Amino acid sequence: MTSAPALMPSTDRILPGVALMIAFCALAPLLDVSSKLAAQTLPVGQIVAARFVVQAVLMLPVIWWMGLGWGMSPRMAGLVVLRAIFLIVSTYCFVAAVTVMPIADALAIAFVEPFILLILGSILFGDEVGPRRIAASAVGFGGALLVIQPSIAAFGWVAVFPLGTAFAFAFYMLITRSMSRGMHPVAMQLHTAVAGSVMILPLIWLLDGGPIASIGWTDPVGLEWLWLLGVGFWASISHMCMTYALKFAPSATLAPLHYLEIVMAVALGYAIFGDFPNLMTWAGIIVISASGLYVIHRERVSMRARVSPPTPTR
Repeated sequence: MTSAPALMPSTDRILPGVALMIAFCALAPLLDVSSKLAAQTLPVGQIVAARFVVQAVLMLPVIWWMGLGWGMSPRMAGLVVLRAIFLIVSTYCFVAAVTVMPIADALAIAFVEPFILLILGSILFGDEVGPRRIAASAVGFGGALLVIQPSIAAFGWVAVFPLGTAFAFAFYMLITRSMSRGMHPVAMQLHTAVAGSVMILPLIWLLDGGPIASIGWTDPVGLEWLWLLGVGFWASISHMCMTYALKFAPSATLAPLHYLEIVMAVALGYAIFGDFPNLMTWAGIIVISASGLYVIHRERVSMRARVSPPTPTR
């Protein structure tokens, strides 16, 4: 006889997972808002550095409180460095984009990342990808073009930077997938933040005053310190929410909720910067979101087919 408590924990764990994922969607755009506010007067590279430095400082007491160790194998250390590199590129491209673009437009383009991840997973890990998901990915890229085309006309080629974010973040997620069984997710965040800080701070020092104006240093004053602190703070808090959401609930359950981030980005962009997507951008957002939700649906169908026992025949 099966006892009732054996059936209940899954629901009890899914509910806090959903709540934490919604919290991520509400908090993550605050990172983008802080970045956009800081980028009005500070170099992009300095803002990227702030994300890693502040996140490392904030994660140190968490690691100590949880009693997690610092040790790792040479292979894992190499993966941490690669993870940090791709996160630096992803963050730089997105901050550079929102310097001139509305946050919602940049985020909509960056949301093609699941489609890139789907294709890369098939190439690198042999994940099964059927024709329906490939078609949905193609439609999703088409939705991104609806956002990119008028954005290029309005903002120049910086409008393609969110695609750089999407590609870099897809590789970042693949590396995270490879590391997930060998390192605690909280320790992974700290090590990545430290590695990113060690790499980007010397780069800013070397290139300060050079030909690339976006990579340099300007002494912050007044509220600029608050914006820089906000970049690292909201990055740490939001990604901790996502980390623990995935611990409580399966990714297939949480993935559809991720599109709530666009809703929050539109609301904050309009409230703080007066930015509101035009009709073409809304069309692109709808196409990208619908394609992504369809891909998630197909993943659920495929997962059920893999775990369901075969129907007996007589």
